[in-house]
Amino acid sequence: MLRYLYADQLHRHPLLARQMFRDRADQFKTRLGWAVEVDSNGEERDCYDAMNPLYVIWENVDGSHGGSMRFLPTTGPVMVNDHFGHLIQGPVRSPLIWECTRFCLKRRAGAHVAAALMLGGGEIMQGFGVKHFVGVFDARMVRIYRMIGSSPEVLGSSGTGRDQISVGLWDFSPEAQSQVAARAGVTPEQSRFWFDQAMGGLRHHPGAKTA
Repeated sequence: MLRYLYADQLHRHPLLARQMFRDRADQFKTRLGWAVEVDSNGEERDCYDAMNPLYVIWENVDGSHGGSMRFLPTTGPVMVNDHFGHLIQGPVRSPLIWECTRFCLKRRAGAHVAAALMLGGGEIMQGFGVKHFVGVFDARMVRIYRMIGSSPEVLGSSGTGRDQISVGLWDFSPEAQSQVAARAGVTPEQSRFWFDQAMGGLRHHPGAKTA
């Protein structure tokens, strides 16, 4: 199932949160060799995790972490402006554009997990009135985005081949939702139920403390 949790709600699901940060360390540090910080508990976190972002997490049937991603509005500090501004013309700042980062899949996660996470992103767009997501991605993600039917508009890139890094802009049309839902094996009705259940009719932006 899809869970929607703000950073200050992660303590309610300690095992899921711990596995998410450890899987991030495994993906970004161990497998990809990125220059990320991993703490003594084997968890990967950065300064943006301290800004109360909204996480979308795929929780497996056994309660374990299958995949996740993180969202923050571009009206505040975001990675694309702070670290990858040289790839685009001017900063991205709009209440209608949120940044998506730390797209993480647990080792041997099925293709349905990636699609489910994208489906969750679409729910955020609809639920919060967001028009686009912006994010930085590497060359390996191009195939994954194409496979699940959610390829971005590329705003700028650097490097070539497997070392290419790009900034992308996503929207989410009804047609894309249907395609992604089919890939995820989740009906649009079930997806909306998970989102509404998590939000409880309350909408607020990441960065704000929850009750």
